[in-house]
Formats: sequence, structure tokens, C-alpha cells
Amino acid sequence: MPSRKELQWSQLRVGLLVLVAILALIGLIFLMSGSSGGLFARKLVLRSYFENAAGLKVGAPVTLEGVTIGNVIRIRVVPEREPSPVEVTMRMGYDESISGLHATSTASIAQAGVLGDSYVDISSQDASGPPPANNAELKASGSPSIQDVIRTSKVSIEDLSRLMRKAEVLIDSLNSGQGTMGQLIKNPALFNKISQLTSDLHVVMTSVAEGKGTLGKLVKDDTLYARLNSTVTHLERVTGELDEGRGTAGKLLRDDQLYMNLNSAVKNVNELLATANAGHGTIGKLSRDPEFAEKLDDAITRLDSLLKSVDEGNGTVGQLFKNKSLYEHTDETMEQSRDLIKAIRQDPKKYFVIHLKLF
Repeated sequence: MPSRKELQWSQLRVGLLVLVAILALIGLIFLMSGSSGGLFARKLVLRSYFENAAGLKVGAPVTLEGVTIGNVIRIRVVPEREPSPVEVTMRMGYDESISGLHATSTASIAQAGVLGDSYVDISSQDASGPPPANNAELKASGSPSIQDVIRTSKVSIEDLSRLMRKAEVLIDSLNSGQGTMGQLIKNPALFNKISQLTSDLHVVMTSVAEGKGTLGKLVKDDTLYARLNSTVTHLERVTGELDEGRGTAGKLLRDDQLYMNLNSAVKNVNELLATANAGHGTIGKLSRDPEFAEKLDDAITRLDSLLKSVDEGNGTVGQLFKNKSLYEHTDETMEQSRDLIKAIRQDPKKYFVIHLKLF
């Protein structure tokens, strides 16, 4: 038989369990009533009448421009309200969340997705005026019928069926080895090539990471960066000298006198070309006078004939160029003449004797 102390401890545990359950129930009630402003908050009850409930249930959320402000607390059919006999009663917290609610706002039953639950959406887009009073009626702007929902679902199902058929055709093509992906699945050679390519790419990237090769040195070697930095520095210095008017290019940019001289030279060239086009001067006659051109052509022809004769060994000049014996005799004669002149310079009395006779 349990002792009194054990009985008291057992009763205490039961009491604590009941207390925890009551607190959990209170918290659940607060959570369930949070969308309507809380358990002790001031409530606003509104009604709307629709032709069809369209799957709307008690407890469904009520939104204002997409923001949840309350819940549906009752749905019933009122026959005397034909042609809109479905009465939907909504309750929401009377706080700043309904500041955009007006007496002329409209309510509609919407769907959360194609096959989602229904809910009441209140729109104040074209509404104005004061907020609605408690137990006031909001004008209904329409609700989707069951047929609309089924029609929309049918279209979605048909689209899904077409997508499944296309996926089936694609899978069949892959299984038969058609296309790149099919070849990749069915053709081992293509897979081996891609695997080899991946391995080669891995080797190349490893070499680059280790600083091997041109690309590796470009990534790892600081020398190229230093050279590039030096080149940029030189380029900046050259640009600065150009901007300061130094050097030929700088003077061309900064010196107006050089520009004027260049402009004058271009002008003189234009005048020279104009004179030549007018037929003045030698160049002008050469480009405009046919007779002068014929004479020049005849002179060039004669000169070409003369050079041809010389090349063939005709005439004295031709023999001098072509006849080796004549060249050697001429060379020997010139050498003897040089020796004679040298001997005369050394002993002129031997060769020049003057005899004087007196009569």
C-alpha cells in the first residue's frame, strides 16, 4: 500500500501536468487567434454574400491586399439572398492592419494556387471613405466556381501530360544513343575521350598552378608583372612628355609653329599637285603632254637598246665590258703609261733633251 508521501507526490505531478496542459491550451488559443488581432483585442465582424462558396471553409484566412488580417468564422446559406445565398462571416482584429479597409472595399474568394485552399481576399484598390462598421456588409466582387477550378486544373493536367510525353521521348532518345547525351551514355569511346580530355585538362591546370610553361609563368612568375609594371611606368612617362610638348610627337601636339609648318607643307604639296594636274612643269608635262611622254619613252627605249648592245659586247664599250683580252691590253697599256710617267718624273733629262742650233 503506497504511503501518504507517495500519494501527495503523485497528486502534485498530476496537478503540474494539468497546469502545463492548460498553459499549452491558452498558448494555442493565442496562436490561433493571432491572425485576428489576439484573444483580447477589439474585433471587427464583416459579412459578404457570394453565389458559390467555391470550397471555402471555416477558419480560412482573410487577406487585405495580400496581408492576412483575420479568419472566416461562419459559412451558411441564406435562401432569401438569392442570387447570392452564401453568407460568409469574417472576423479580424480592429488595429492598424485594417487601416486600408473602407466601407466600399470589395471581397472575393480566391484560390491559393491551382489546387490550393480557398480564402477571402479584400481589395481596396478603388475604395475610399471611412472604415466599415461592425457587422457591416462588404460587396462581393465574384468568386470562382467549381467549374472554373476544374477547367483550370484540366488545362494544367494537359500541360503536365504533354511535358511527360516530351520527357518520355527524350528518355527514349537517350536510351537509343541519339544526340550528344545519348552518345555519352551509350558510346564508351566518347566517354573515354571526355575522360581523357578531363585528365589532360587536370594535368594542364596542375602545370599552370606549379608555374610550368608560358601560362604557368604568366600566373606564377613576378618578373612578367615587374616588366609589365615597368612598361606602364615608361608609357606614363612618355604620355607625360607628350602632354608637356617634349620631343617631335610632343611638339606636334603642343607647338603651333610645327602645326603651321606642317599645314604650309601640305598646302605646297597641294599646289604642286594642282600644277602637275594643270600640265605645268616637267611633272605636269609628263602627266599631261603626250608628245613629251613619247619623247621620254623613246629616250628610255634608246637607252635600253644601248645597254642591251653593251651587255651583248657590241661597240667599244661593249668590248670593254665583254672582251677580257681588250681589258687586259688596256690595263697593260695603262700600267706602262704609269711606269713611263714615273720614270720621266725621276729623270726628266733623259727623255727631254733640247738641242739649240745657231745659224
